[in-house]
Amino acid sequence: MDAGEPVDQLLQPLPCVTLRLYFVRLKTGSMENSKVSGSCLCGAVTYQFVGPVKVFQYCHCSRCRKFTGAAHASNIIIDPTQFRWLSGEESVGRFELPEAKHFATSFCTKCGSSLPWRTKSGTAVVVPAGSLDVDPQVKPTQNIFYANKAPWFEEVDDLEKYRELPAKEH
Repeated sequence: MDAGEPVDQLLQPLPCVTLRLYFVRLKTGSMENSKVSGSCLCGAVTYQFVGPVKVFQYCHCSRCRKFTGAAHASNIIIDPTQFRWLSGEESVGRFELPEAKHFATSFCTKCGSSLPWRTKSGTAVVVPAGSLDVDPQVKPTQNIFYANKAPWFEEVDDLEKYRELPAKEH
């Protein structure tokens, strides 16, 4: 889309193309051989990846927003050879949109948590950062499909911050 398109066209759903983007080389320190683990909410499914991250990004496309129920998905993209299920692979469900070239989703069939998914093309694994159990030692580097962001989205720095759930006011 170019800057000359009407705003209503910018708000149309766009396909999530979290792969085959410009895979940015991240400053990862000693990430080459580090093991990063994650799991679902109920603990039935666990996984691990080893090695460098291709990209860590926030995706604001309508598909990622629908799947996560949030303003954006926080996705880490890795090579499929870096990923393995540690336990509960039989409890991993998958959903694919027939019209999507790359997008799919995976989730725990017991608790519904988002889980890593291999792209339909098989060229990458998308790891939902919220499912990680440890710090991946990398930070997001970009927002994609930002023109498609939720109309109610506010930048985090603009919001009031609390260490925990604030007390109710009577």
